[in-house]
Amino acid sequence: QVQFVESGGGLVQPGGSLRLSCAASGFRFDVYNMAWYRQAPGKQREVVATIRFSDTTNYADSVKGRFAISRDNAKNTVYLQMNSLKSEDTGVYYCNAPTFVGRGEAVWGQGTQVTVSS
Repeated sequence: QVQFVESGGGLVQPGGSLRLSCAASGFRFDVYNMAWYRQAPGKQREVVATIRFSDTTNYADSVKGRFAISRDNAKNTVYLQMNSLKSEDTGVYYCNAPTFVGRGEAVWGQGTQVTVSS
């Protein structure tokens, strides 16, 4: 079955960096677009970065220039490098395939908590 396991979160000071990883399984990873989502306290889950199977990337305006999404198809893993972190980046970060999310079929992992605070 489809599964996502996110890792790499933690507590970091403003201006710091983190690298998140997401190991995917149960589907043909290399042909799917992938995305990182985040859910801030009291808010709905939102897309922060997307990478197509062709490696084309897109970012939410709020993270553009600070975050970088990448993928390793040999490892079925997607990454999110987060630099110049701000307090508003705090939240639980999840990965998934937008195709699954759009169909209403998404199975979500446990996510990884990112807290940006001094």
